[in-house]
Amino acid sequence: MTLVTGFLGSGKTTMINAALKAPELHNTVVVVNEFGEVSLDHSLVANSSDAVVVLENGCLCCTVRGDLVSTLNELYQARMAGRMPPFDNVVIETSGLAEPGPVVQAFLSEPTLDGLYRVASIVTLVDAVNWAETRQNHDEAVRQVALADQIRITKLDLAGPGIKEQLPSVLARLNPAAKIGQMTWETADIAALLTTKGFDAADPGADPRPWLSLSRYQATEAAHVSQDDCGHDHDHDDDHAHHHLAAKDIQSFVLLRDEPVSRAELQFLLDGISQNLGPSLLRVKGLVNVAEEPGRPAVIQGAQHLLHTMTWLDKWPDKDERTRVVFITQGIPHDSLREVIELLDRLSARTFKAREKARAMRQSPGRQ
Repeated sequence: MTLVTGFLGSGKTTMINAALKAPELHNTVVVVNEFGEVSLDHSLVANSSDAVVVLENGCLCCTVRGDLVSTLNELYQARMAGRMPPFDNVVIETSGLAEPGPVVQAFLSEPTLDGLYRVASIVTLVDAVNWAETRQNHDEAVRQVALADQIRITKLDLAGPGIKEQLPSVLARLNPAAKIGQMTWETADIAALLTTKGFDAADPGADPRPWLSLSRYQATEAAHVSQDDCGHDHDHDDDHAHHHLAAKDIQSFVLLRDEPVSRAELQFLLDGISQNLGPSLLRVKGLVNVAEEPGRPAVIQGAQHLLHTMTWLDKWPDKDERTRVVFITQGIPHDSLREVIELLDRLSARTFKAREKARAMRQSPGRQ
């Protein structure tokens, strides 16, 4: 499943219409908010029912008239019952004001969807002409960029001087892990973007390294620390503008652990981080060396304050068996984010070492 996001006017409707002409999407369901809003090319429509439109190339389009979870369950049941053609891919086009976080959260936490659908990729379109203003005035647009796997920039031909060279680096600071490029409107390119398989955490043999993108987050964090050490002076107006954007800005932090952690300690740590970061915590993803499962890394992922049930890989993807967890937040200064997570990590380590020592003392043969 692919989520297509992007602020109002970024080009999502144009992309969806182009995608529907691709033979590669023959077995794809495209879920949109309302046909009236999306303005699908009516020449593609072959026949329709109450909710599902079958297009000439075999694609299916579905309007979201209620809860997305209910819609997806109904689609699955209709496919299984033979009431609609089979499909093996879903593209969800969100509204321009929608945040992808709650949608991802639904797929990670909703038991009725577990095993039926998987979010393979989040594609975000960015309007080059209006991005600077959009970023200042709309937090949801910033979060759309922060949670994307793929970012495509539209309207670059209409943008002012320097935008083409500068905007990719601006977006990369918000999301170091995403693949960023200019939007191309070739049908085959769009089809490839919307049919990627992504990382399947339920596949014990999957390679998590491209999904985790650890080196990119670490490079961004190192650059941030280097900038902080420069000690640049700002005048009052510059400081005001800086803090205004910092309140909306995205930060990431990588937690590394050399020693394995127990299941209980991991849960304790993640609960503490969720409670202390609250709604500022946008995304968590990582590999964990769990003491009870030597040689089998746990995959953890979550959106906002909810974490999905851990899945397990058959083996580590390389010789590095450290726990590595990426936290993505909004509105927390980088130094504060680092302090909170490192403090909670030390607290959890001391707490569980003390518990283990107490348990060993209770089990000691010499204990009276």
